[in-house]
Amino acid sequence: MSKTDTPAIFSDPAQSSAILQKAACVSQRRKPKANRDWAKVVDDRRRYQRVNLPLLGRFMRENKQEFPCQIVNMSPGGIAVRAPIIGELGERVVIYLDTMGRIEGKLVRAYEDGFALHLNASSYKREKIANQLTWLVNKNHLNLMEDRQHGRIVPKKTRAKISMIDGSTLDCQIQDVSLGGGAVAVEPKPDVGQLVTLGLTRGRVVRHTEQGISIKFLEIQDPASLERQFG
Repeated sequence: MSKTDTPAIFSDPAQSSAILQKAACVSQRRKPKANRDWAKVVDDRRRYQRVNLPLLGRFMRENKQEFPCQIVNMSPGGIAVRAPIIGELGERVVIYLDTMGRIEGKLVRAYEDGFALHLNASSYKREKIANQLTWLVNKNHLNLMEDRQHGRIVPKKTRAKISMIDGSTLDCQIQDVSLGGGAVAVEPKPDVGQLVTLGLTRGRVVRHTEQGISIKFLEIQDPASLERQFG
């Protein structure tokens, strides 16, 4: 099948900063087994707005082989991927994205240079994906230079701990946080590029500041998660 033959579900939707539809309950209507998986993808188009996000990542097949991939478009219920290797229909696939972490789904459609997954996710996970996609669309639409420029807040709980990969901890004071990272006052300052955990959130030190460090989270957080951790 050529690229022009790709089903309409994979066509690029108009990007906007509108809030994506939140996760809805998956229909419990019974369908013939042969049609059930593809019907889920059709339902996905009805339930969720797909956004065009050319994110780079990698995916792992059931046999544990890993390959690079690029996201074509995505919603809280499904994802279209461009990849050098295409798996088998019904195969469980895990995708790793720098900005969104681990995403798991079932391969329900294959085409010339990629495949589509129906995501295996709880309602909570789908809502988190919706929030992450909304943030990414807004970030690209506004052409923000760095993720902390979006939604930066000063939390109520400013005292926290930074955990290092060797198990040691440092007391710190949070200066501000956003969905994508935070700034903290801390001494001594961990090295730039070092992996750290701020509270319960893993990140990487991206720069030193006068009073401490700036951290970029490994996964974009959702507002509810930030509220639980930092108030």
